[in-house]
Amino acid sequence: EMVARAIALGLDGIGIADRNTVAGVVRAHVALRDAVRAAAEAGAPPPRLRLVVGARLVFADGTPDLVAYPEDRRAWGRLTRLLTTGNLRAAKGACTLGLDDLLADCEGLLLIALAEPRDAERLQRIASACPGRLWLGARMPRRGDDARRLRRLAGLGRQLGLALVATNDALYAHPDDRPLHDVLTCIREKARIETAGRLLEANAERHLKPAAEMQRLFRHCPEAVEESLRILARIRFSLDELSYVYPREPVPDGWEPQAWLE
Repeated sequence: EMVARAIALGLDGIGIADRNTVAGVVRAHVALRDAVRAAAEAGAPPPRLRLVVGARLVFADGTPDLVAYPEDRRAWGRLTRLLTTGNLRAAKGACTLGLDDLLADCEGLLLIALAEPRDAERLQRIASACPGRLWLGARMPRRGDDARRLRRLAGLGRQLGLALVATNDALYAHPDDRPLHDVLTCIREKARIETAGRLLEANAERHLKPAAEMQRLFRHCPEAVEESLRILARIRFSLDELSYVYPREPVPDGWEPQAWLE
């Protein structure tokens, strides 16, 4: 649905990043591939949308969330190894990561920090380990303090030498999807929708928006919208580069795998 909506809005690109997993990105990849095929069969021009895939890294040590997009195939391998490290420490379905895990091998990962000024020290560490590959994610959740938050982020960016990038921080494709998201939130939190209160979003703004709306929302910081295109241009990785590689069989010298198995 995200991909279909992005195509309908005429967006140049969309980034899909699930929390501490890359499990959902294949569905997005297939959806875009099917849309390209359908356009070809209809004799229509293909969608111009580019899909970039990654993960929203949620840490257990107080580090702010980081959206990580691999720049190339090697960086994709680093991201999936990082997630495997976190998965092995936790029960099935969970992932336990610390900032040191990321900084141990973060080459080629483009990182968007969903941070606040209080995170300045950790952001400085990340910026030092990942020069030229860290941005501050700027959002417009329409909660009444957007302008103040944007000023705070801009000040933090100047302090650390980091550019701002505009993000939808979208949870669903269309505003009409908000009731369904509320229900799913209540299921996850084991809450009743009548009493969920602040567990739910304050409005239906966490949806994909057209370019013109993003430019209007960030009219006081237009460079944040332009920065999203610069990030898109840097990403060369596509899931099309992946193919199944059968693991090496751990057999002694002089044996064939089937004979050793028998």
